[in-house]
Amino acid sequence: MRKFVLLALALMLVIIPSVSARATGTIRIDPVWPVMLESPADFEIWVRGAGNPTSNPNILLAMTEDCWEGLTGNIVVSWSGGSVIFTKEEFTAVQVNGNKVPPSGTTKGACYTVASLKDHLSYGLSEPITSTETIYWAIKPFLSNPLTGTPQTFTGTLPSSHPRMLVYALGKTARASNLFDNKVPPTRAGFVVPELGPMLLILAPFSAFAIYAVRRRKVHLK
Repeated sequence: MRKFVLLALALMLVIIPSVSARATGTIRIDPVWPVMLESPADFEIWVRGAGNPTSNPNILLAMTEDCWEGLTGNIVVSWSGGSVIFTKEEFTAVQVNGNKVPPSGTTKGACYTVASLKDHLSYGLSEPITSTETIYWAIKPFLSNPLTGTPQTFTGTLPSSHPRMLVYALGKTARASNLFDNKVPPTRAGFVVPELGPMLLILAPFSAFAIYAVRRRKVHLK
């Protein structure tokens, strides 16, 4: 009996964390990165498996410094029944690769590293974003309902002369209390936008917008 109890306790230690871990990274955004869409672009978002349902969905945007400096207006994310606006001043500058985004309010696995964001933003660039360069991020609540297995749609508009932005999403499952514990996996990045001069484009994973092969500052698609 004693051995059985010890074995049962050991199994509980293994099973409980694994069940919780499966809920992290179950948010999906479609189309999947690196599909490119023209702005304004329509996307679908839903949640899979153990993360169903996920409440308090928040959209997280991360962009290059060129994209941030090139903003000519507000970024708008809209859905049936509402919308959210991001102004240029609401973005936070980050540089150190080891820093977390967001820096607080999440469980250990539900945030992103600056290094990961830079890596995805660098996709297709001849000169990847370095550890000394700055990127910008912002996060806000969006959607009118919790995330479930049924896709919801939203539309993103990015007015920048050098558009290059990632779109992710975070949320909370029942086991997270007041912390975000679910997200779009970093390997399925939100949409990244190629730099296409005055054209306003959004790429798709957040989920989470995805990248095309372009040069750092001036890019022209033919």
